[in-house]
Amino acid sequence: MRRDGCNPSPVTSGAVRILLVTGKGGVGKTTVAAATAALAARRGLRTVVLSTDPAHSLADAFGVPIRDDLTAIAPRLHAQQLDARRRFEEAWCDVRDYFVDVLGWAGAEALEAEELAVVPGLDEVFALADLRAHATSGLFDLIVVDCAPTAETIRLLSLPDVMAWYMDKAFAPTRRAVRATRPILSRFTRLPVAGDGVFAAVERFYARLDGVRELLADGAVTSARLVVNPERMVVAEARRTFTYLSLFGYHVDAVVANRLLPDAVTDPYFDRWRVAQAEHLDDVERAFAPLPVLGASLAPVEVLGVDTLAEFGATLYGSLDPAARLADVEPLRIEPRGDTVVVSVHLPFSERTDIDLTRTDSELFVAVGPHRRAVSLPDALRGRDVAGARLSDGRLDVEFVRA
Repeated sequence: MRRDGCNPSPVTSGAVRILLVTGKGGVGKTTVAAATAALAARRGLRTVVLSTDPAHSLADAFGVPIRDDLTAIAPRLHAQQLDARRRFEEAWCDVRDYFVDVLGWAGAEALEAEELAVVPGLDEVFALADLRAHATSGLFDLIVVDCAPTAETIRLLSLPDVMAWYMDKAFAPTRRAVRATRPILSRFTRLPVAGDGVFAAVERFYARLDGVRELLADGAVTSARLVVNPERMVVAEARRTFTYLSLFGYHVDAVVANRLLPDAVTDPYFDRWRVAQAEHLDDVERAFAPLPVLGASLAPVEVLGVDTLAEFGATLYGSLDPAARLADVEPLRIEPRGDTVVVSVHLPFSERTDIDLTRTDSELFVAVGPHRRAVSLPDALRGRDVAGARLSDGRLDVEFVRA
């Protein structure tokens, strides 16, 4: 079952494509990511598949050990599972030592301090750095990312915005404040105070992420694909994920409906299940239009190993190029309409009561549910006033007029 949203845009020679495969835990996103990579490699694309999921199921899917560095799986196919502890020690040794000192001051034993010094969420940060490195290396035509479950994926993709805001607005003042107060604090407390080495490590690491935001927000380069099962709770979470990805400016180009009951299953025991699946699939097609919905039937055996994964991918994509851009829905537009300039943000499945807007001279802050994005305004809008905002057909239009 496939419903095409538009004519796919094929990968052109020399251009890298990035596919972010995400969904609720347990829907089969690792299988879809591995199958997409295996099929693309078999069809001639130099492909790497990365895992940002702490569960690291890629090795299980391919049936081979996968290391922290690139692991050759098959011709033109590599895989990688990130080791956050190893990266932390390599890239942030100054930061790690500072955290160990702070935890030791707080009473933690040496071994406990070493364990606790690995900051939650670092997997995502290191994944972004590796993603950028692979995209700019010239070694690959396609990068497939087996993302963590949806909440962690949103955190991963919001990191470039959050870190950019912190580095632009808070990093330099914080560094100056620590320098100024370090001599005073050292007289009254033994609490370790971050030295210049800690701030320099943060600055060096942020430099490795330079350009990641532009890379991931470019629809010609990066697309997200949502994997769902035809179940009410799963589809509801996918709808929220689509909203949050659009909020942060990321392009979703397809929905994969996985584990559908095959036509060969005719036992009456499954009749109610089949009816429920059909209803949920109808909801998915209507709700996510104009995105294409790709269907994958429940496999009779476990989908493990390169050959089986490639066959699964061929069934899923058919004649489509798995690396192609399968739909073109623009998450953010800035367009003139007469004397008015409109900032238009794609916010599917949102209600007016879900959205909160604030504005400074240089930024428009859009909050939907628990997530908030700062949209940098071009210079031409900084002297304009907000005349109004309206939500229509899944797009939030904010109008700017001359003061």
